[in-house]
Amino acid sequence: MIRIIMNGCNGKMGQVISALVEEDKETCMAAGIDIRDSGRNPYPVYSDLWDCNVEADCLIDFSTASAVDSVLKYCVEKKLPCVLCTTGLSEEQIKGVEEASARTAILRSANMSLGINLLFKLLKTAARTLAEAGFDMEIVEKHHRLKLDAPSGTALALADAINEEFGNEYEYVYDRSPRRQKRPDKEIGISAVRGGTIVGEHDVIFAGEDEVITFSHQAFSKAVFGKGAVEAAKFLAGKSAGLYQMSDVIDARVK
Repeated sequence: MIRIIMNGCNGKMGQVISALVEEDKETCMAAGIDIRDSGRNPYPVYSDLWDCNVEADCLIDFSTASAVDSVLKYCVEKKLPCVLCTTGLSEEQIKGVEEASARTAILRSANMSLGINLLFKLLKTAARTLAEAGFDMEIVEKHHRLKLDAPSGTALALADAINEEFGNEYEYVYDRSPRRQKRPDKEIGISAVRGGTIVGEHDVIFAGEDEVITFSHQAFSKAVFGKGAVEAAKFLAGKSAGLYQMSDVIDARVK
C-alpha cells in the first residue's frame, strides 16, 4: 500500500485526489496539509507541513507556487518522493526543483493527464513525418474564463514537444494581427480561447496540401489530472533521486 501525503488537501484538486486515492486499492492517504481543516477528511490534516511527521511513501503537491520552496525542502529532508503538480513556478524555483531532484525523486509535469502526456509522445512521431512533408502546425487551446495565463502551459509544452524534434528551430507566434505577410515555414501558431467553464481543450493541427490532420484532447473534469497524479505517485514511490516526467509513467505502463 502506497501512503500519500496530500499538500493542499482541501483545495479542489486536493479533494479530487483524496477521493481517487480512497477508491484505489494500491494507495491510501497518510495525511493532508492545508491552512484550513474542513473536518470532513478521514485522515489527519496539518496546517503546517513541518508539523507532519507521519510515515509516507510519496507527497503530492497541488497548492500554490509560493509554497513550493518549503515543499521541496521538506521532501529533501525527509527523503520523500514528490509529485509536483503546482504550476506557475519562477525560473529560480524551477532551478530549485532540479537541485532538489539530486537528493530525492521529483516528478514535475506541465499537465498531469495521462492522455495529454501520451499525446506528447505521439506528436513527436507525427511531426517528424508531417512537418518535413510541408505541413504547417497550429495549436488551439480553450479554457474557462477564470484562467489567468495564456497560452496555457500545456499548449506551450505541446509546442515544445514538436519543436524539440527539430532542434528548436520553430518560432512560436501568438498574434498575427500586426503582420501582413504569408505564413513563414518555421513557425508554430498558438491561439488561446477563454470562456465559460471549459476545463481544458487542446487541438494540434497539421495542415498540408489538400488534407488536415488534427490531434485533439478534451478534459471534461479535473479528475483526469488527479488520476494522473495518483498514477505518478504509484510510479515514483521507492524511486531513487532524480527528475522524472509523466513520460516516464507512460513508458512504465507500456512496458
